[in-house]
Formats: sequence, C-alpha cells, structure tokens
Amino acid sequence: MRIPFSSMFITSPFDDLQEHAEKVKECSWAFQQAMECYASARCDTFEEHRQEVSRFENEADAIKRRIRGHLPKGVMMPVEKFQLFRYLREQDSVLDSVKAATNWLSFRPDAGIPGYAEKDFFLLIDAVIEPIEELTVMLSEARVYFKNFSEKQRRKVKEIITNLRQMEHEADKREYALIKNIFKNEKDPIAVMHLVRLAQTIGNIADHAENTADMMRAMLAK
Repeated sequence: MRIPFSSMFITSPFDDLQEHAEKVKECSWAFQQAMECYASARCDTFEEHRQEVSRFENEADAIKRRIRGHLPKGVMMPVEKFQLFRYLREQDSVLDSVKAATNWLSFRPDAGIPGYAEKDFFLLIDAVIEPIEELTVMLSEARVYFKNFSEKQRRKVKEIITNLRQMEHEADKREYALIKNIFKNEKDPIAVMHLVRLAQTIGNIADHAENTADMMRAMLAK
C-alpha cells in the first residue's frame, strides 16, 4: 500500500523539482532571445543574453544542490531515491544543453546564421522549447498524483509523457532537415562544422527533455 507523499514531508522534494523545472523554462526563454539576437545583424546584446542563460543555469544548480543535500533520510517514499536523482539529472541536462548551445555560439560571435538556414534553425528552436514548457506541466500534474494516487491523474500524466515523446520526435526531424540543408548549401568547412555542431547541441535539449519524461514514467510505474 502506498503511503501518501504529503504525509511524509513538510516540504515535498517534488516542490523543489517544480522550482527547478520553472528555472529550466526561464533559461530556455533567455536562450531563445540569445538565438534571435545572434541571427540579427542589428543586435549587439548577445553576450548579455548569454550571461542571462548562465545566471539561470547557476540558480538552477543551487536548487539541484538543495534537493540533493536535503532529501530526507530514513523515511518511506512513493518513488525510489535513485529515480528521483536520475529524474533531476536529466532535467538538469536540459539546462546543460541550453548553456552549451549558447556558449558554442559565442565562439563565432560575428558569424550569424546564414539566410538559407535561418528558417530551419528557428523551427528547431521552437521544437525544443515546446517540450521544455511541457515539462513544467508534467511535473505539476505528477505532484498531484503523488499526493492522491488517483488512477485518473496517473493517466493524465502518462498522456503528457506521450506528448513529450512526440515533441522530441518532431525536434529530431527538424534537426535532420537543418543539417541536411547545411551540407547542401554551405561551402565553408569551418561554418559547416560550427553550424552542424550547433544543430546537434540544440537537438540534445529535446533529447534530455524526453529522457526526463521517461524517468517520470518509471516513477509512475512503481
């Protein structure tokens, strides 16, 4: 018999996970602004946006350390502790990929995004931002489930997980189309390397979002 999560803790670790997820979402918005700035020849504030991404990532790291350092010991939980930590690791890896993509741009600050690739790049960015936003919804609904263990609520969370997997699939297609376009149109080998690596790093954002959803699915299955 499952013991209600709310009876175990004054503050649920899932509350902190939600706070971390919200920080991931804020960071993704800063990343989106950084990309828009980088692609625009008229924008000279890219470095400010990059620093904002780093600030959100540092704030999320503080939340991560708090979760790891203050998880209660010696009490029963509705999920295994290692599952909770793996979930946190994947959710945090979303942030790591966002920061890595922004930092990668900074190595060629004046290169910009070629006109032929601009549309595909922003389609890819939109495709990876969407699952990040869905993560906060999934976690919010999961928090409700771990309080009441309603089967109806469990199905609701699983539907969100299914949607997240579909979003990752769409992001994969966008990444493939972009890389194919780069090889078709770009003649400068350095630009090819930089743009392809950027596309792959952005694509990793959606991969980790899907992995986060998979860890939630594992926690629901207990």
